[in-house]
Amino acid sequence: MAGRAADERLAKKPYERELLRLQAELVKLQEWVRAEGARLVVVFEGRDAAGKGGAIKRVTEYLNPRIARVAALPTPTERQRTQWYFQRYVEHLPAAGEIVLFDRSWYNRAGVEKVMGFCTEEEYWQFLNQCPTFERMLIESGILLRKYWFSVSDTEQERRFRGRLEDPMRRWKLSPMDTESITRWEEYSRAKDAMFVHTDTPESPWHVVESDDKRRARINMIAHLLSVVPYRDVVRPEIELPARPPSEGYRRPPRDLQKYVPDHAATLAG
Repeated sequence: MAGRAADERLAKKPYERELLRLQAELVKLQEWVRAEGARLVVVFEGRDAAGKGGAIKRVTEYLNPRIARVAALPTPTERQRTQWYFQRYVEHLPAAGEIVLFDRSWYNRAGVEKVMGFCTEEEYWQFLNQCPTFERMLIESGILLRKYWFSVSDTEQERRFRGRLEDPMRRWKLSPMDTESITRWEEYSRAKDAMFVHTDTPESPWHVVESDDKRRARINMIAHLLSVVPYRDVVRPEIELPARPPSEGYRRPPRDLQKYVPDHAATLAG
């Protein structure tokens, strides 16, 4: 699917204005999760360079990291490879009053592992069979599960890859696995379609985010998340700063007894 034309991309000012409003609502959602002891899991999936990481950053920007955390699991260890597939993901599920955002999730098996041959056909089909049951168990246990697929066009993905390649600050984001995804575009498309057939269920549906325009994608995804979680505004108790007590004679040690960071800022031009 072709992306939006450049002149259709969301302008910066309305984007920043609406993003800030939505982020204020995310703080309210966080406080509701904490107060109610709710457990919220949000799954972010999609092709490489589809904008998942940027969306996650905007979701968590003003949230308490003790309540909202990101789970981005590394390559499994040899021991983890011998475990039940879902086992290492279960370890990262939230307790009461927590939010966990999965930057890629158990769906690795239906995508990159399937396409790149990192799992057997038996393991792949076992995953597709077990996944709806696994998610049903999470939901029945009281977890709020929301799943987002970030959809990016082939031309926009390649443009972003080239941008990373030419930017030394972002070159680390481009891996051999990313470049391989260019030559396997249709294989990934087929894998995604099969994944949706088996795991887009009434109790745990997929929500597709068109992400050729990153600003629109972030706004649309956050607005949707807020609309599908039944949160409410929680009134927090008033906090008053106490009066500072009078000094009892404390004297700070001489500055030359401690090592200070050099004033690098003083070397900058005005």
